[in-house]
Amino acid sequence: MVQLLGCDFSSSPNSRKNIVLAWGHSDGARLRLERLERFAGLDGFSQALAQEPAWVGGFDLPFGLPRDLVLALGWPQDWLACMSHYCALSRPQIRDAFAAFCDSRPAGSKFAHRATDIPARSSPSMKWVNPPVAYMMHAGVPLLLALDAHFPGLQAAQTGAARVALEAYPGMLAREVLGNQSYKSDDKAKQDSARLIARKDLVNALELGQTRWGLALKLSHAQREALVHDASGDALDAVLCLVQAAWAQRQAGWGLPAQVDPLEGWIVGA
Repeated sequence: MVQLLGCDFSSSPNSRKNIVLAWGHSDGARLRLERLERFAGLDGFSQALAQEPAWVGGFDLPFGLPRDLVLALGWPQDWLACMSHYCALSRPQIRDAFAAFCDSRPAGSKFAHRATDIPARSSPSMKWVNPPVAYMMHAGVPLLLALDAHFPGLQAAQTGAARVALEAYPGMLAREVLGNQSYKSDDKAKQDSARLIARKDLVNALELGQTRWGLALKLSHAQREALVHDASGDALDAVLCLVQAAWAQRQAGWGLPAQVDPLEGWIVGA
């Protein structure tokens, strides 16, 4: 039975803002959540992934940069070489390079986007603030590479890879159920009853399998309560990534389009 996981990632985890892993397994169209794990540091997160010899994971962080950006900066166009170059830079160096790129572009189109960002409605992977997804990639991709994870769409097809890393985006699945209704906030002043109700609705839809992903989520009472009452939404986001990983594991070619830019990558299900 394939071990599945979903990850709500943070580039700078701490005691207040954890990385959350949702572990599970699927049986046909049923997906069972086994456990949730929280990590206040990158080392503990990496060790948890290393302890499992094989997994298919959906990770809420970008795996690639926009091709237009890479070309403009003169960085390597091979994905692994590009990531090696990118991850060797400091965060201030990344910020300065990206800011200079944005400054050279007209108002309204400052950021470059990947092809997958449009259907997924995701933040551009070069964004270094609100949310700092560029720093998430900078922190997360090297850890996954060190675990010999395979990145479908970015690397040549590999049969029987022990660890498979897929780019997931929980907001895409949440919008399918809730539209633009917010279901989470790190700001305690915004952790209101409307968002609580939205989380209940989202969890209920997942349990009933009322999404295009065709999977019914199986939860214990305690797990359901934990997802609903985590006002930050971190645990629920990890579970949404788990659902995307489970869906992809059942699809030919991981559910990716026939043509994926091998520099940019693709968000599963977009």
